[in-house]
Amino acid sequence: MKRIVLITGAGNGIGAATARTFAAQGDDVVVTDIDLDAAVAVAAQIVDIGGTATAHRLDVSNPQAWADLAATLREQSREPAVLVNNAFYQVAGAAHELSEPDWNRQLSVTLSGVYRSMHTFHDSLAAAGGSMVNVSSVHALVAWPNQPAYAAAKGGLVALTRQLSVDYAPAVRVNAVLPGSIHTRVWDTVSDADKSAAVRQATLGRLGNPEEVASVIVFLASEGASYVTGTTIVVDGGQTSTLVE
Repeated sequence: MKRIVLITGAGNGIGAATARTFAAQGDDVVVTDIDLDAAVAVAAQIVDIGGTATAHRLDVSNPQAWADLAATLREQSREPAVLVNNAFYQVAGAAHELSEPDWNRQLSVTLSGVYRSMHTFHDSLAAAGGSMVNVSSVHALVAWPNQPAYAAAKGGLVALTRQLSVDYAPAVRVNAVLPGSIHTRVWDTVSDADKSAAVRQATLGRLGNPEEVASVIVFLASEGASYVTGTTIVVDGGQTSTLVE
């Protein structure tokens, strides 16, 4: 049965891979991103291979943007049964170096964006007996230098996932994935030394790829995971199971 699947931050990386994976199994994908051109490109890829998708600009930190998207989807009779929160914003800097606007922006996008998604679409998720999957990070479990806001947001996302799973049960299942070092465009500016360190940390000996995270997200939204809620799945190639630096 074709479902409406809304994905935030779907213009690149894990979000784009997730959009393509849902579409490949026949779902109708609402591809959203603050970068509309990127969202359009992903939706076009899906349509070109026979799938169904539309692209929409969405700044997840803006409540009005959520309301406008909801109105658009309601007019199209495409209210989501599955919602994947993947959008994030990241600025490095120790707490004493990080500006308050940069701190607030990271929490507003990465953490509060998930609150806004449920605030906006709880009715359609509940009516569909649907599912929400939140993309957290291994930053929720371990710390790297100069990432206080990102770590706080991703850690808070784990707690929020658990809370939402209680508040919206039994109609809506809510889970999270915690990716480790995944080879997305974020790594384009990472030094070779830091890439090598990430590879050493992973017991599988390599960076992950976005499709490997996408497959777990799609599983969590599937009937195969119908008795799974309020939990997190770490997708990190063993990165958090080792003390290797």
